[in-house]
Order: sequence, then structure tokens, then C-alpha cells
Amino acid sequence: MSFFSKTLCFAAMLWLLAGCGFEPLYGSRGQGSRVDSALSEIRIAPIKDRAGQQLYNYLLDRLNPRGAPDRPRFILTTTLAISKVELGIERDETATRAKLSLSANFSLRNAADNAVVYAGSSQSTNSFNIVESDFATLSAEKDAIDRAARVVSEEIKTRLGLYLNRTVPPRP
Repeated sequence: MSFFSKTLCFAAMLWLLAGCGFEPLYGSRGQGSRVDSALSEIRIAPIKDRAGQQLYNYLLDRLNPRGAPDRPRFILTTTLAISKVELGIERDETATRAKLSLSANFSLRNAADNAVVYAGSSQSTNSFNIVESDFATLSAEKDAIDRAARVVSEEIKTRLGLYLNRTVPPRP
């Protein structure tokens, strides 16, 4: 294949890509800045328990990096459930590995009338080793919960961003 035909093929691919309607969700081109602005107008309701605090903090970092909104447009409520299954059973019936699942059900409500405008769920599964040291096992379990909360917060942000990009007009 000659240089000219390679260049022509590359230019044709770029032309096709430009016409597909792709636009960045959070970028400065198009409506990306509108999505960031809409995400920053979400007040995050407190979430119960230590895992809930971790998820709350991750959501706060992702949705409200400049602080909680003074006049929130939306309220995000979240409930968590954690399940743990022991795996890797030895002959003496002790577990050596565990699978931890963190599930979050969330709903986005309109702050004006408290009506649910979007609801969903997210889940992350992690595993950790169970060792003879109780402290090391507890530390590994806490780390697995932290990793799961980080993943769930990213997924919630992405799903909210996609929803807001489709439906929310800019504030006057």
C-alpha cells in the first residue's frame, strides 16, 4: 500500500468518525461543560455506616469538587448493601479467600418537588485474602470495601452524567 493510499484511507476514516455524532461527555466542546455544571448542582444525602461515608466522600469529590451547592437542583439518595462470601476452603474448613460485593441503589430527585427523575443501581465485587492475623484480614477487608466504593462512585457519576446530558437544560 502506497503512502498516498494510506493517507487517503486515514483521511476517510477521520471524515467518517467526525460524522458519527461523537462528542465528549465532560469536555469543553459541545455540552460537556453543561454536564459538569449540572453534576455540581447535585446535593448528596448522607449515607449510613462507614462504607456509606466512604462512598459519600468519593461522590462528593466527583460531583461537587468545589463544595456542596448552595441551591441544589437535585438530591442524590443512596442505600448500600455489603455481602461477603468465603471462598478457598481448606481441609480444616477454614477460608483463605473472600469475595465482597458492594451494591448501591441510588435515586436522583428534583429538589423543587422531590420527584424521582432517575434511579439506578451499581455494584462492585472485590476479593481479599483471609490470613491468620485478624488485623491483616480486617485491613484487607476494609481495603476491598474502599476499592468497591471508589468503583461504584465512578459508575454513579458516569450514569448521572449521561442522564443529565440527555435531559437537563441549562439553568437560566
